[in-house]
Amino acid sequence: MRILRHGSKTRTALLLLVFATVGTTGASQRGGTDDAAARAVAGAIDIHVHSDPDNRPRSIDAIDVAKLSRTRGMRAIVLKNHYDPTAALAYVVRKEVPGIEVFGGIDLNLTVGGMNPVAVEHMTEVSGGWGRIVWMSTFDAENQVRYSKENRPSVSVTRNGELLPEVKQVISVIAKHNLVLATGHVSSAEGLMLLREARRQGAQRMVVTHAMNAPILMDVPQMQEAAKLGAFIEFTGGSLAEAGAPARIDRFAEAIRKIGPAFCILSSDLGQKGNALPPDGFGAFLVALRAKGFTQQEIDQMAKQNPARLLGLQSLGANSR
Repeated sequence: MRILRHGSKTRTALLLLVFATVGTTGASQRGGTDDAAARAVAGAIDIHVHSDPDNRPRSIDAIDVAKLSRTRGMRAIVLKNHYDPTAALAYVVRKEVPGIEVFGGIDLNLTVGGMNPVAVEHMTEVSGGWGRIVWMSTFDAENQVRYSKENRPSVSVTRNGELLPEVKQVISVIAKHNLVLATGHVSSAEGLMLLREARRQGAQRMVVTHAMNAPILMDVPQMQEAAKLGAFIEFTGGSLAEAGAPARIDRFAEAIRKIGPAFCILSSDLGQKGNALPPDGFGAFLVALRAKGFTQQEIDQMAKQNPARLLGLQSLGANSR
């Protein structure tokens, strides 16, 4: 870097600060990261990664995000797509990128027939068996469509305060194959109904999808009830460049302390074009929570041991719960 030879020390210091900031931002967009974030994700598992191919702009494709995650030393990622099942994609990515665990799943939106137990059963038969998570509808969820004030078809999970028969059938397939039930974008009350039914049917792996984010908006007592039902509570980092990110991290930290790290999972929910790449944004999220006073052991529990347990991987290190 060329430093001006004239001018005050203050001017030089400001220039150094500006260039350092620009350099960090550029590195994030290109897939670079700072040392603290890189160290934070070593051994971590991200259960919420978006990538190409998709029908909306993504920052990176599935093969490249697996390569980048492996370079960062991550243990595993889960490829999520709102409209296409990703079990087959996970199979291909594993062949192309050995050295990291890659999983997929199915999101029960309209493109797969909504609450379709046949589609879930089919996912379990895809080569490799890497389809692990069943999201109980997201962008097409009735709750999401209502929250977004849209007038279009949606996927319902309840009628007159009761779970629909097809929803119970989906849960039966989840329990049968020991898959992960993720509540998706259903309402907080509906999410709890799903968890109660899943527990009744013997499902062992459950997670409340980004519980505090819209349109779910679970409060702390609801998240505590979900944890008592056996579910993990997911907290997603998203973009930390947004104006509201510091306040959001504060809310997450307060909620995690009230629920307990033993019942929480941290993930990125990244891959959107313009945001940090998933491993880098995930690392920044872990660093931000560490700065809120969580111990490294607690961060590891939420980013390593708990997601390992959710996915059925052998836990490395301390017991998750």
